[in-house]
Amino acid sequence: MTVIDINRNNFQEEVILSEKPVLLDFWAPWCGPCRMVGPILDEIAAEREDVKVGKINVDGEQKLAMQFGVLSVPTIVVMKDGKVVNKVVGARSKEELLSML
Repeated sequence: MTVIDINRNNFQEEVILSEKPVLLDFWAPWCGPCRMVGPILDEIAAEREDVKVGKINVDGEQKLAMQFGVLSVPTIVVMKDGKVVNKVVGARSKEELLSML
């Protein structure tokens, strides 16, 4: 599976209604730590069929960022059954991200 670009148009379908846990990365193109996390998320998406991985560009989706209380990027959120079950701020290793699931 590949990383999905999440926006207000597909958020309900891809995240809220997802039958799989969703690993969401709130990021911005100008953010150095976000660029470090990106390849790790690509790996997780490729390796884990049981998880959906999505990225939300906070510059284009400010309402979604506000809805989740995102004040710094990257912010990583794990959602299950439409609810936030885990949230961290800052770049994390692959092991740390996987342990959030």
